[in-house]
Amino acid sequence: MTTRSQKRKVLFVGNNYSKTIPRSSNQNGNARRTTKKMTTRLSVWADENEDDVETISRNELDPLSFGGNTTASIARERPYVPELFRLDPLIKDRLMTTTSKQQDDVVARCLPLLGLTDKANFGINSHGIPKLEREEHVIYLEDLLHKAHSPIPFDSSRPWLLYWSLTGLYLLGEDISTYRESVNTTLSPSQNPEGGFGGGHGQLSHVAATYAAILSLIMVGGAESLNMIDRRGLWRWLGEVKESDGGFRMSVGGEEDVRGAYCSMVIITLLALPLELPPNAPSRANGFNSFLDGLPEYLSRCQTFEGGISCKPQTEAHGGYAFIALACLSIVGPPQETIPKYLDLPLLISWLAARQYAPEGGYSGRTNKLVDGCYSHWVGGCWPIIEAALNGSKASTLTGNLLKDSLYSKEGLTRYILSCCQDDGGGLRDKPSAFPDAYHTCYTLAGLSSTQYRDYFTGTRDSVAGYPLDWALRWSFSKGSSSEDRREAAEEWADEGDTVKPLHPIYAMPWEAVERCHTIFSQKSGF
Repeated sequence: MTTRSQKRKVLFVGNNYSKTIPRSSNQNGNARRTTKKMTTRLSVWADENEDDVETISRNELDPLSFGGNTTASIARERPYVPELFRLDPLIKDRLMTTTSKQQDDVVARCLPLLGLTDKANFGINSHGIPKLEREEHVIYLEDLLHKAHSPIPFDSSRPWLLYWSLTGLYLLGEDISTYRESVNTTLSPSQNPEGGFGGGHGQLSHVAATYAAILSLIMVGGAESLNMIDRRGLWRWLGEVKESDGGFRMSVGGEEDVRGAYCSMVIITLLALPLELPPNAPSRANGFNSFLDGLPEYLSRCQTFEGGISCKPQTEAHGGYAFIALACLSIVGPPQETIPKYLDLPLLISWLAARQYAPEGGYSGRTNKLVDGCYSHWVGGCWPIIEAALNGSKASTLTGNLLKDSLYSKEGLTRYILSCCQDDGGGLRDKPSAFPDAYHTCYTLAGLSSTQYRDYFTGTRDSVAGYPLDWALRWSFSKGSSSEDRREAAEEWADEGDTVKPLHPIYAMPWEAVERCHTIFSQKSGF
């Protein structure tokens, strides 16, 4: 019989008894919890593995402590949840449409989770917010990471699956350098002789796939990973996708949108590529000499009448494109200069603020759309850049007069992420009705990170820079809030065990990886 000290999680099965499931181990031998959903399948599993399962009566549970995971203790002393996050909106449009019905359905699914009436599987902290199920998410991402090597299902998405999984694992505190060899082996065949990476072996180079591949190689680190990148070929290829209106195409002959601009500028500045266009760049025929020529003006034309940013001029505003435009302008120059110059900042702030909903607490990506966990990053990640545009350069979060501290509800976003986006089988999801995947796990955790750290633009660098365009390197971060009363400090909404790692606000990758990569390449003379 397995001893009680070996048990890790108590799950109720039926009304009269519970089953305690032993720990499982992953392929590396590290002890991990395996969470099972509360369905009849668990009862069948327990009956088939009777030697590994201890039956505990419900009466025995009351005097026991399971680290805050017992449903009984939650029922006896339920933490207070503000009414904003557990009641229907006070004002509702009487006109029923397909969109409004979908919105009502999302609220109906979120309220029991936010109000703790449907949280038997998660531990709850003193603020009525579920704990981060760290080990389950690690197991989920590790499994996905191994699928990135699969020859068929993820053939065109390998770089992205690697980036999402590696970033998620880093945020959860895992050492991702252990995947260096497998990442190099997977991505090497995807690099093309003409420059850039395709989604898989033999596929055309694509800016998005190249972005994900390069960030993955930089994150796992090591000389072999960085030296594998053909910087000269990349420079020439990026010159071919630079357009005469200032933007970038996603591939040679492909679509042009703001994704191409952001991904290209991230690649150029991280790898310290020359800012001068290659001699054969088509946009030279229109008088362009630099990758920067016409770029801020192009981004400016992508702002819509609503205030948000669209993928290209005269299309619909979208949360992801708002982050991309803001980050791209912060690469081009100081955010307090470039953003107010090229964007209508008050109108953009108004549009971004309207993306956070109550009672859910999460963000939608477009007007009249539903909340989605991924916008925790795409919209949530806009606010540190907006705040930098308002505050200007600061030596630290404790010096000078900050115009604004937090322009959004960090509490609301934290509640939505941990209450509604965690799947009890591991991974994070769009919303309670959806299934988890690598994309939503990565960007939802990134959004959680943004609620726990304060990013600010310093305007200076600690080390001597050898590259002319290093504005994105002139940032720093601190834990929690900058305000003296710390009313929005990370510790207020999440326990220490629920803290994730910080991400760079512009590059969306580990701070140390950004600095390490830029230091190596900025000191190179030529390619």
